[in-house]
Amino acid sequence: MYRFLLSRQWVILTLLALVLIPVMVELGFWQLHRHEHRVAQNTLIADNLEAKPVPATDLTSPGHTVPRSDYWRRVTATGTYDTAHEVVVRRRTNADDQVGFHVLTPLVTNDGQVLLVNRGWVPAASDQTAFPKVPAPPKGRVTVVGRLMADETTGESGIKDLKGLPPRQTMLIDSKQQAEELGRKVLGGYVELTSPEPKDGVPEPIGAPDHDSIGPHMAYAVQWWLFTAGVPAGWWILVRRERRDREAAAQTAPSDEDVPAPA
Repeated sequence: MYRFLLSRQWVILTLLALVLIPVMVELGFWQLHRHEHRVAQNTLIADNLEAKPVPATDLTSPGHTVPRSDYWRRVTATGTYDTAHEVVVRRRTNADDQVGFHVLTPLVTNDGQVLLVNRGWVPAASDQTAFPKVPAPPKGRVTVVGRLMADETTGESGIKDLKGLPPRQTMLIDSKQQAEELGRKVLGGYVELTSPEPKDGVPEPIGAPDHDSIGPHMAYAVQWWLFTAGVPAGWWILVRRERRDREAAAQTAPSDEDVPAPA
């Protein structure tokens, strides 16, 4: 009755179905894990943004690698901006996806160490090799509050650390690179400035990271598992249809009695 399943065509179709089932199950779990990662990330961001600000030196030090658990933690520091060693970070976008620069200004703290402060975004000049117009930060002693971030790397950001750039321009925010340039001890990582707010909104402050959206990963996981359930169901429907077609063909085939005898 089902001997046709041993045919080459049906053996291949059955093997294909058996391969698709675990692959789709695994794809579903992959999307589920991405959903769980996004939820955990959102929770981390929300908790760190709501946490009480602490001195930057409580969470980082020269040569320190900021762990992910400390990303977006609000930190404070008091010192004086060193505008003579201010640099801009190329190919950065603002909230409207306009390409420009991030302004990175060293803050020399009371103990002589340096904290890198990303003061925000400014538009690029018409000449990409020219240093953009950057409003000066507050003069004298100032206390800043910002979100702690880790040093940027090519591996994490996908941005190539190009060499031979114009003076005072860089591709990545790297405290170790800046320490070599400044000849000072630079605290690991950097902060995205949130307070005090710049005069007239320039540089344009960097917005807080999104921690509300969870993305479509859970929906994709459910879709893959529905596809998984559909494979054996579809296979069985095809088998039943094949069987009916073969039975119908057998019933309509002429019998030996219907075949005319040779003259």
